[in-house]
Amino acid sequence: MFALIRRLLFGAPLHSSRQKHERLSKFLALPVFSSDAVSSVAYGPQEVLITLAIAGTAAWNLSLPIGIMIAILVGIVAVSYRQTIFAYPHGGGSYIVAKDNIGLFPGLVAAASILTDYVLTVAVSIAAGIDAFIAAYPSYDLWRVDLCILAIAIVAFANLRGLRESGALFAGPTYIFIISLYVLIGVGLFKWFTGALNTPIVSGLDEALKATGPAFPHGLTLFLILRAFSSGCSALTGIEAIADGVPAFKPPESKNAAATMLYMAVILATLVLGITFLGRSFHAMPGAAMMEHGLTSLPNYAHLRDQTLVSQIAEHIFGRATFYYVIQWATTAILILAANTAFLDFPRLSSILAKDRCAPRQLASLGDKLVFSNGIVLLSIL
Repeated sequence: MFALIRRLLFGAPLHSSRQKHERLSKFLALPVFSSDAVSSVAYGPQEVLITLAIAGTAAWNLSLPIGIMIAILVGIVAVSYRQTIFAYPHGGGSYIVAKDNIGLFPGLVAAASILTDYVLTVAVSIAAGIDAFIAAYPSYDLWRVDLCILAIAIVAFANLRGLRESGALFAGPTYIFIISLYVLIGVGLFKWFTGALNTPIVSGLDEALKATGPAFPHGLTLFLILRAFSSGCSALTGIEAIADGVPAFKPPESKNAAATMLYMAVILATLVLGITFLGRSFHAMPGAAMMEHGLTSLPNYAHLRDQTLVSQIAEHIFGRATFYYVIQWATTAILILAANTAFLDFPRLSSILAKDRCAPRQLASLGDKLVFSNGIVLLSIL
């Protein structure tokens, strides 16, 4: 009975000789390995604005220069990992590179950091995805934790079904998110530069920010700028996934992985710049930040209280029309599916550590669907 239920849930076992046929094309690999990085556009630029708001209007205009620096950093990291892809065609993330060139202990430090990051990626991505959902449907706020747990279970189940099946499942939401955000940015820029939409999202934000100076006694400092930059660098999370997962690509593995890395870097950098520019230009301020900085007396605070940066921009440009809900559903979906990057790379890195006798040997075993099932289950529990 257990075997029958398992087969119904996860499908028939695959022979190990099928492993090469289960690899991903660039079209499927981009959403599978880039969903974490691309989805961080939904919260990376938002974190920059939240941090800069502490120093008032003097710091507000620095959001775009910081966004440009983050985009440049995306390019530097992507170029570095492209070199790693060709140097380590069997998968060479920070652990392999550090171990081979510096030593085992630095490699293990890198591995421990990345494994911790993957656990946090699942937590943050799932929570941010449910936040986007609640921004559109505030009545579900009481079910926030339950929805998070359900989302983790769905992503884990999809990965236990196998690599290609999870890739096909995640391709649609990822591409819908990318296309809808480009439409959002394009229409927003057109309306801004033509003057068709020049009203602020948060009325009276400039005056309110001027009054927040005492909350940060020294005003605009280098430390605050660096803090805003580091907060915005959450947009870089997940870039390593492609370098770690080179063996999951169809031949020629390195060439396909390098091309996918380039596509991902261009998409990520342009979306970060676009959302940052619109957020600054339309004077957006996420509801959580308004509460944190004591801006609850602003006229439209009650309406904006549960909204994220992307939600505010989308509503300001399109209103609560159909396309607004398309963006919110796509944002929810990709943020939840961003956890998939961790579900792919946490088990893969764990298996490498297990083969090097630095982790339990059970993590090196392939399951019936030719995925590292033990690593997937472990990450789900964590």
